[in-house]
Amino acid sequence: MSPTAELIDSEEVHEEDAYAAVFMNVALIGCVLLAYVIKKYRIYYVPESAASMIVGVIIGGIARWFIKDLTMYQFSPEFFFFVLLPPIIFEAGYGLQRDTFFDNIGAIVLYAMFGTIISTVIVGYSTFSIAKAGLISSVSDTNPMEALLFGALISAVDPVATLSIMGSPELHCNERVYSLVFGESVLNDAVAVVLFKTFHKYYDPEAPDLTTTEIPTIFLDFFSITIFSVLLGVGMGLFTSYIYKNTSISEIPKLESTLLFLFCYCCYATAEAFEMSGIMALFFNGIVLGHYNSYNLSEESRHSAEQIFATLATVAETIVFMYMGMTVFTSKFEHWDIKF
Repeated sequence: MSPTAELIDSEEVHEEDAYAAVFMNVALIGCVLLAYVIKKYRIYYVPESAASMIVGVIIGGIARWFIKDLTMYQFSPEFFFFVLLPPIIFEAGYGLQRDTFFDNIGAIVLYAMFGTIISTVIVGYSTFSIAKAGLISSVSDTNPMEALLFGALISAVDPVATLSIMGSPELHCNERVYSLVFGESVLNDAVAVVLFKTFHKYYDPEAPDLTTTEIPTIFLDFFSITIFSVLLGVGMGLFTSYIYKNTSISEIPKLESTLLFLFCYCCYATAEAFEMSGIMALFFNGIVLGHYNSYNLSEESRHSAEQIFATLATVAETIVFMYMGMTVFTSKFEHWDIKF
């Protein structure tokens, strides 16, 4: 292909991406306006997340019928994990009501950690038993690890709609109940991801038998990853607070907020790079920074940081739910099994 032809082709791709960007941005604006209407008129039977997903389904259907290249309309796992997820998790930790959370930390850990493990094992071995009985063919009937991977995946429950309703001031929901549901939902996601990664590490299709000696090793890996992830998040939070306390960076609010954002993302990226849980590390990093470092920030940066992180989290959540709706039409589903 000649340089001129390549240039023309790249310009066409750029133009198509620009149209997709405009289309997606208009859809996001529509999602935010719907969220405003839902809050203003207290439409509890249609949560904001459901409204965004409905918009996504409509956008996905239009894209499937009228657009040939669906790349911009398909969900990207890497984009989710490294762009959309960090602001959501950090804002959850940074804006956490720490008193009620730590007052109920025992129950939260019990539900989030042990509850998720129990759910994973029950769902996984139930699926494995159904596969062995020949009722489904899309899951291995010789390797229970495959079914456990599905169990870990399906045990990640995110009650966004429930929390949005419970968090409405006019409902006067019990703070302890809200704290339990919120804390469990955040830690549940992290625990489920760690379980999935741990099971995947030991998953070997060529060796279908899961030996009894591997089971303690699997759970030892799981608990070690969890503990080291929490320690990393707390350690980097304390290190960041130390830097802010012993420097005069608060005199330059623009750099102050920028550095805070970069330290947060560095915590998440470091955990992922060393095969730990970025979700767990960043959540506890946000808790530490919200508790210790907020006093080291200038008043201007303290308020702006809270608003910036809340805004980024809202935009990211809206994009996630909209893409979830679009995947109904734009995803490439393989090995579809209606029985499963």
